[in-house]
Amino acid sequence: MEQTNIAEYARGSERRRPYRIIRAAWARKWLIGGAVLAVAAIAWAVARWLLGPEVVVYPATRGELVKTVVASGHVETAFRVEIGSQITGMVREVLVDEGQAVTQGQPLIVLETNELKALEVQAEGAQAQAEARVRQMQELTRPAAEEALKQAKANLANAEAAYERAERLAKSGAGTRVTLDDATKTIDVARTQVRTAELQVYTSSPGGSDYVMAETQLNQARANLTMVQARLGYATITAPRDGVLITRNVERGAVVQAGKALLVLAPAGDMQLVLQIDEKNLGLLKLGQSALASADAYPDQRFAATVTYINPSVDITRASVEVKLTVVDPPAYLRQDMTVSVDIAVDRRPAAVIVPARAVHDATSAAPWVLVVREGRPRAQKVRIGLRAGDYVEILEGVAPGEMVVPLSSGVRAGQRIRPVQA
Repeated sequence: MEQTNIAEYARGSERRRPYRIIRAAWARKWLIGGAVLAVAAIAWAVARWLLGPEVVVYPATRGELVKTVVASGHVETAFRVEIGSQITGMVREVLVDEGQAVTQGQPLIVLETNELKALEVQAEGAQAQAEARVRQMQELTRPAAEEALKQAKANLANAEAAYERAERLAKSGAGTRVTLDDATKTIDVARTQVRTAELQVYTSSPGGSDYVMAETQLNQARANLTMVQARLGYATITAPRDGVLITRNVERGAVVQAGKALLVLAPAGDMQLVLQIDEKNLGLLKLGQSALASADAYPDQRFAATVTYINPSVDITRASVEVKLTVVDPPAYLRQDMTVSVDIAVDRRPAAVIVPARAVHDATSAAPWVLVVREGRPRAQKVRIGLRAGDYVEILEGVAPGEMVVPLSSGVRAGQRIRPVQA
């Protein structure tokens, strides 16, 4: 009986053996997983050591490199026109508003004209009177003087004939001395009358004193009328040219004085950008340099400008130089006194080998160098630097287009194996 029980126990143990194996393996699963992860980590570390770390690199490219001087300023027209009255008067109407665009000849302000119109009527009357005086000289005075001259000449001829008869009779003894004296007096009077008539004809003819005086009075009357009409025209103040009114200092009913600015006009056409450039950049600036500008209100819209003025003096308080740029074709949104940002192109390389400035070691020294990726490893390479513009540098010697350079921030050493990843 005991033997039977032992046999059955043995058979039961055999049946339970696979289950015990499985339970043991399941208990050791964490040990196996840890071992697998350890092997994988060791394999990854070995591969990393053999292949090197991933490093972001930058290619040397060939292209245009432009060095710019950046500054901010404001918009101005080339000049501004102050519009005022040429006469003293009271404002009857103001026809425009500040900020309004106007065209040349457009009425802007109208002054009261009642007094000026009265003066115009007086001047017209004086001119008509002077014209009548000249016509009188032409139509009456000179013809009458000419007729008087003819009569005086006829009287002189008769007096001369009477004198000759009296003289013959006196010589023959038939006439008396009294008769001869009377004939002498008569001929003298006739001659005087002829001279007087000749003077009257001359003075009433063009070039004579009376005629010149009449003409002078007519010219003065005409000039006075022209002056009054001009003053009447000044009562309407018009725009001297196309532009935009940026200031208005007058209202209806105000009494304005001659010469006082009432409106300020910004003429249409070329606009200027006025900048203050740091004096350290003065040596880089030249007339005719091109630039790109943008208004702070429209930063995404850029427009072209050209350097047209460099102040010969330096502002000692700000250590800056005033520079003006002309905008030949200003955009429609550009307004007076807008703030603008300007990039002036001071140097240009059309086909340069370019690398980022952050890849150049000892850039300010006499022996700059870069790390160039060759055969999977960064190699120290001396270079000769040309133009520096912002974040980029021109390489004159040492690096060819297409080669990869390593930035300073990568932390790798020359000769170290790396896995380059192009930026």
